[in-house]
Amino acid sequence: MGWKERFIEIYGSGAAREWLPELEKRMQAAGETLQNKTGGTKDQNVILITYPDQFYGEENNLTLFERFAQMYLEGVFDVVHFLPFCPYSSDDGFSVIDYKSLADGLGEWENLERLSGQFILMYDFVCNHVSAESKWFLKCLAGDKAYENFFIEADPKADWSMVIRPRTTPLLTGFSAADGEKYYWTTFSEDQIDLNYHNPAVFWEAADIFLTYLERGGTWIRLDAIGFLWKEAGTSCMHHENTHRIVKLFRAMMEEVCPEGRIVTETNVPHEDNVSYFGNGYDESHMVYQFPLPMLVLYSFYKKEASVLSNWASGLSLPSDKTCFFNFLASHDGIGINPVRSIVPEEEIDRLVVHLQEKSDALVSYKENADGSRSAYEVNVSYFSALQEDYDFETAKCRYLNAHGVLLGMQGDAAVYINSYLGVENDREGVSRTGRNRSINRKKFAYGQLMKELEETQSRTAQIRKEMERLIRVRKSCDAFDTHARQTVLREQKELFGYIRSGKTKTVLCLHNFSDKTIERAGVSGRDLLSGEEIEESVKIAPFDFKWIAL
Repeated sequence: MGWKERFIEIYGSGAAREWLPELEKRMQAAGETLQNKTGGTKDQNVILITYPDQFYGEENNLTLFERFAQMYLEGVFDVVHFLPFCPYSSDDGFSVIDYKSLADGLGEWENLERLSGQFILMYDFVCNHVSAESKWFLKCLAGDKAYENFFIEADPKADWSMVIRPRTTPLLTGFSAADGEKYYWTTFSEDQIDLNYHNPAVFWEAADIFLTYLERGGTWIRLDAIGFLWKEAGTSCMHHENTHRIVKLFRAMMEEVCPEGRIVTETNVPHEDNVSYFGNGYDESHMVYQFPLPMLVLYSFYKKEASVLSNWASGLSLPSDKTCFFNFLASHDGIGINPVRSIVPEEEIDRLVVHLQEKSDALVSYKENADGSRSAYEVNVSYFSALQEDYDFETAKCRYLNAHGVLLGMQGDAAVYINSYLGVENDREGVSRTGRNRSINRKKFAYGQLMKELEETQSRTAQIRKEMERLIRVRKSCDAFDTHARQTVLREQKELFGYIRSGKTKTVLCLHNFSDKTIERAGVSGRDLLSGEEIEESVKIAPFDFKWIAL
């Protein structure tokens, strides 16, 4: 089904007569701009997740990022995922004021276009909501008829108990409008006003932004919080069939103007709902976030065995070779709990959360349930601190690299958060400064100071970064780790998470020891890709260590 048919499916023939001519002109313009550009996808992709203002100093942020990239990212990462870069009013960029401008101090679009010549760029499209300070919402409040249906006005006295909530803040927020107080839908905060996609004019604006990002070098597009997009009374307002149809519409548009591009859906929900965004494998998202993985890895270290992780991984499947998992361990958000609720017993989740609070100084964020109660939604902690606990640095480093060995070894594309690449610990100062739990893992760096730390070879930052680069380079040198290379999970010794990756020329046995004991695995002959050790008949894996053995 083409993009025009997708539009009609959602909005009907009447809206199509009004909007399709304008959309067609916009698509033609995008096609002309993009005709000589490609998405640049490879057999395997390692992705860096970063804020555009990750580094600050005397020059603009993106210039400093370019300099850092030349020294420490080229040849290591294939894709750079820039979190929101637009002017914003809160939430570190996720309350967008103007989608087509860069925030003050970042730099110019030319900075991004230069980077698009070195890396595939992935842009964040915050499509569910805008800032309360955006011109669209301000015009709506002022009574401008063109914008009165851009947002969702609702009665706060109505029954909204079926609506799935990711926060404990009110679903509706009151604002003073030209004709009196009105209540608007605010899923995430009072500063983030949900857009009304029932209105085709809203989709037109979204399509224009989507195409602008493609034209500006972002050939991979992340659809932020996409599961909440379509609201309808009497439903949970989550994963609505029209939400899926809009993702399919974006996919059809991308295939026409940028066929090598990728759509990545971000849905921090249980696995079944998450993978539903693959559609039939050809018509919806190219990639979905592998949300259970971060918590399952931490749970395996907590239990000192990997049976739950192995059972879960053995059941993973893809609907086609045009899709893959976006594997990650950490990001700008916390570590989601909901995705493992159908995998790990609730009482075990509670114990793990308490363990992380006690041993890793973690914080916890909550969501509101339909009955008015609240439950833990995510754990807020840096991944290094989550694994350090009371261990000495060498042991903590071993556990940390083992975790990232799982991330880099498993089938799919692997995404590494910039703070994880640099081994950042909990930023409690950031939490005190902002009052937000998520700031614990959103540290930004004074560029000069970071360079000094990286030059000090024995610093934690330098050691972790160097070892992470080594892991990534080993992965990239072996076709057994290609995105779609076959994966077979082994369920033998419970202490080990074992799986075989089979590429065109190489087969690799991956063995990850989550216990504090040395584990021996018999019947193995080959060469450890990480140490170069030749293995005959059996291999011993030290506590918390791992092996990638080319058979």
